[in-house]
Amino acid sequence: MKIEFAPLNIPLQRRLQTAATLQWVFSFLALAQCCLAAFVLLAFSDWWALALLYAGWLWLDWDTPSGGGRRSRWVRSWTVWSYFRDYFPLELVKTVDLDPKRNYVFGFHPHGLVSSSKSSLSHLLSRPGGGNVAVIAVGGAPEALDARPGALTLQIRHRKGFIKMALKHGALLVPVFSFGENELFEQLENPSGSPLRTLQNRLQGIMGVAMPLFHARGVFQYSFGLMPYRKPIHTVVGRPIPVVQTSSPTSDDIERLHNVYLQSLTEVFQQHKQAYGLSEHQHLTFT
Repeated sequence: MKIEFAPLNIPLQRRLQTAATLQWVFSFLALAQCCLAAFVLLAFSDWWALALLYAGWLWLDWDTPSGGGRRSRWVRSWTVWSYFRDYFPLELVKTVDLDPKRNYVFGFHPHGLVSSSKSSLSHLLSRPGGGNVAVIAVGGAPEALDARPGALTLQIRHRKGFIKMALKHGALLVPVFSFGENELFEQLENPSGSPLRTLQNRLQGIMGVAMPLFHARGVFQYSFGLMPYRKPIHTVVGRPIPVVQTSSPTSDDIERLHNVYLQSLTEVFQQHKQAYGLSEHQHLTFT
């Protein structure tokens, strides 16, 4: 395989963008393992008291994710996130203004890598005063195993929990499609029924998360590695779908709203696909 190296005269701005993205890749793939290793090493050293203090804090903080999390304006203001955004670059496309007095459920497509906590969503959507948005990667872990350049198949026909959640809380439903999302990584071929896909499905059943074998480019060369490709991403936020609050929604209520959501999502895709590099003949497939 011929390796294509990055040129030496890359501007500093682009190098900083690459560094910001590299820290994200490290955080996603290895930060948890490094923290666990550090905890174990501290626990069996003369610094065991620090490990004990951390374990105590972890126990006290255990329910924080299901209670809305803990925002930090200081962390959110870090310059690293601006460089991370500009690496691709990322663009958020707003099609209509949203009422800040309402709560919303954003259905995000395509794919996801983690599941959504029902308790966390309920906490967010039940907060009075509005202005809260729960973003749900509807396809979840199974759809991540099909995420690759050109993929337009969404696992959504049997995923209706987010519809029920919106009905119970009276939160407006908003379809969101991210053009270019699937172009960031390649994935080893894993068709349904293959040994690799069977193993991935079993691991997903055990751990609850997908294990896609993805690859893209490296830091100093463009031929292989775990860094995402530098491709633009255009995330289009569609028009909110009115939802009447129903404390105990029936199957018919859920099915009716689910069909409306599928239609709205299709319209968002159809209206914007050609502006973001897709042809007129490409369409979404729902499974």
